[in-house]
Amino acid sequence: MGKSWILRESQALPAGRRVARRLRRRYTGGMTYKVAVLTGAGISTSAGIPDFRGPDGVWTKHPDQQSVYDIDLFLSDKQAREYSWRWQKESPVWGAKPGVAHKALVKLEKAGMLSLLATQNFDALHEKAGNSPDVIVNLHGTIGTSHCMRCHHKYDTADIMNNLDNEPDPHCHRALPYQGGQTCNGLIKTDVVYFGENLPDGAMERSMQAVAQADEFWVIGSTLEVYPAASLAPIAAQAGVPVTIMNMGRTQYDSIAKRLISEPIQDALPRLVDETIAAHQGE
Repeated sequence: MGKSWILRESQALPAGRRVARRLRRRYTGGMTYKVAVLTGAGISTSAGIPDFRGPDGVWTKHPDQQSVYDIDLFLSDKQAREYSWRWQKESPVWGAKPGVAHKALVKLEKAGMLSLLATQNFDALHEKAGNSPDVIVNLHGTIGTSHCMRCHHKYDTADIMNNLDNEPDPHCHRALPYQGGQTCNGLIKTDVVYFGENLPDGAMERSMQAVAQADEFWVIGSTLEVYPAASLAPIAAQAGVPVTIMNMGRTQYDSIAKRLISEPIQDALPRLVDETIAAHQGE
């Protein structure tokens, strides 16, 4: 999904880089300890949403259903669009509610320590939990909002879903002032990044910068298999930022992690947040 990012192998920067970063923050008035976070499907499965690629994942058991996020099919086939919209409405993702792990990251933000919440999930649960747009980067988009592919008008996806029985293939009904009030009639699509689309503009650049400037980088519930999001782990290591990986299975970047946590996320993440706040609040 999206364009690729190529990383060259290089050695991690020395620990002195971290000391310099803290001194620089202190003398420029930025006193807060900063944690950058990447979340993957694991944090949402802890809230009851089945994952896509795991052993019991939706796409593992039903590989044909990946077509609901195929941009070429969506653009060219009315029946495929209707199926995509209906599938998304009936998916557990649409009606899901944030769990205790999502709420733990809200607590970290309220403590002033969350500098980045980059997520590979498009379920909008971080927004529902209460994290602010100032820290959230939806690397793979979000199901919470939609847009017209012609005039780019923004929609609340809930409004589209509520009217789906009346309009199973949603089109934009906005009047175009520059065309004498003619109805746009463009295709409406959720803001999820479909296969064949690029990631949102600036999403990786913003994430890379925040990760390199953090005091810690946490990977929560990601297998670190999907790029370019997975590249954030080696970027952190190369910048001398300690990496924590919290995941029930192994990842290809376990060897660069300072801390590996394989406990259930709904138990381990709230505890990690509490320990971090207790140890670093006021720094």
